[in-house]
Amino acid sequence: MDALFMRKALRLAERGRGRTSPNPMVGALVVDADGVVVGRGAHEFAGGPHAEVVALSDAGPRARGATLYCTLEPCNHLGRTGPCAPLVAEAGVSRVVIAAEDPNPAATGGSRFLRDRGIDVTSGVLADAARRLNAPFLTRITRGRPFVTMKIAISMDGRIAQGTGVRTALTGAAANRLVHFERAEVDAIAVGAGTVLTDDPVLTARGAYRSLPFTRVLYDRNLAVPPSSRVFSTLDAGPVIIVSTGRAIENRPAHAAALRAAGAELLPTGDHDEIRHSLAALADRGVSSVVVEGGARLHQAFWDAGTVDRVQMYVTRHVFGESGVAWLPGPVLSSDRIGRRAARPVGDDVLLEGYVHGAH
Repeated sequence: MDALFMRKALRLAERGRGRTSPNPMVGALVVDADGVVVGRGAHEFAGGPHAEVVALSDAGPRARGATLYCTLEPCNHLGRTGPCAPLVAEAGVSRVVIAAEDPNPAATGGSRFLRDRGIDVTSGVLADAARRLNAPFLTRITRGRPFVTMKIAISMDGRIAQGTGVRTALTGAAANRLVHFERAEVDAIAVGAGTVLTDDPVLTARGAYRSLPFTRVLYDRNLAVPPSSRVFSTLDAGPVIIVSTGRAIENRPAHAAALRAAGAELLPTGDHDEIRHSLAALADRGVSSVVVEGGARLHQAFWDAGTVDRVQMYVTRHVFGESGVAWLPGPVLSSDRIGRRAARPVGDDVLLEGYVHGAH
């Protein structure tokens, strides 16, 4: 029965998708001795009440002697809201079932707090599913960087554009809708300078509601992105950060000043290891998830740096032949780095997904 109720709690946690960052998504159920659900709760937005608090409030006095199911260990620290573990103990529950322990050193300790007060605590029920649900949060806490998705649209013959510098639409309407829906759920999107110069994208989640700021990250080693780029007209959606070498910023002071005047924040890095440096800086800002949308050179840099956690490849019906622009030279989804794989149709396209070994 524990697994059954935990699945229900995990579905409740989904209510917070795209709205809880930098916090995790959490769901909670209160179940009485007869197996009746008497309280439900979810952490639905950052700064809002935690799932356990909502579920216990929903249950009221019926929580006494009941079992609390929680997808993440109740916190035991004072943050934007108060600690949950003392409230759980005060509610009088006799047992707490947890899917995954909280790896955040500032928040952990809830399980021990509850056990010390005589409450039976069971941990690890559907732990893998709980960790997958909160892979971005867990990656930021345990690895000091965001969870990175490398996304690409590709032709049937492995090409990503009709020709060098040619703006090429590949995916169909259904895939485009899904891409923008998923943009609404992540913290940041990253592209290279070549993509900005060729496509001049606005990098927003069009047609999808966002309640949190959307960080746009432009990787531009030579500081070539012009201040007239359309992305700077969308600053109300969230910040635009340009990652460039400190040398390029110093060598082009007027251009750097123009970019700052347009609303860009410049993030200087060294000539080497700029991917890891920039990801650590994003994590420090509370960014838990990044989608890297291109182009091929930036994808190769992330892949070579070992910072990709998930690959999403939209395979389309186009065929471009030898004149088309190839993607990465080596295998990606067939790489021995990839563990879990999945495929599904999205309109006229097919979405192939692969998770890197060790990714949550």
